[in-house]
Amino acid sequence: MRKLQFELGGYYHICNRSNGKQKIFFEPTDYARFLFSILFCQATVPFFNARRQTSYFVRHSVFNIPKTIIEEILARRKVELNSFAIMPNHFHLLVQEKQAGGVSAYLQRIQNSYAKYFNTKHEQTGHLFQGPFRAVSVKTDEQLMYLSAYIHRNPRGIREWKDRELKYPWSSYQDCAQQNRWGKLLRPGIFLDQFSEPESYKNFVETSTAKLKNNSPIQNLLLE
Repeated sequence: MRKLQFELGGYYHICNRSNGKQKIFFEPTDYARFLFSILFCQATVPFFNARRQTSYFVRHSVFNIPKTIIEEILARRKVELNSFAIMPNHFHLLVQEKQAGGVSAYLQRIQNSYAKYFNTKHEQTGHLFQGPFRAVSVKTDEQLMYLSAYIHRNPRGIREWKDRELKYPWSSYQDCAQQNRWGKLLRPGIFLDQFSEPESYKNFVETSTAKLKNNSPIQNLLLE
């Protein structure tokens, strides 16, 4: 059983990695499929033809979701998504529990959905992720700020994206340092409001020691 008990209103760093550390996101369609889930599964609202939505995003860089459905998600959300990074074999999320049991239900839905998509596409069976998702409760502002930089600096681990994290399309960094692509579906205010302007946050991330080895005791609280 999970030792951590999720608290209503609490903020949590969520992470999970693929089984065997295998690559599970190969092409834009894969990333877009998982992005679709983390954005639109914040509430238990049924969706039809996720494949079509994913294909639309790959072509146009936006999802074609009716405004009425987005409003329903916002009104019924079980979690609030604050930041994210989707990496080739794992993902990081910062979320807030908005309804009791919300984080667990959210992660179950997005992981099961992607596992089904992936296994069907690649004609595989079995577990896609290495086990239950891992979670750490965010307790202090220092931990929160460090975590936001840590998540957004994750693409540094991909050779072609090192020092180009701001342009990485599969994280929320550009949504925080430039323009939010997702409106109220992404709520980074818990850390972003501590800066006078997005440029100040960008400078904070760029000068952060996050993702450098042996750099901070807070690193031990985070999930690799």
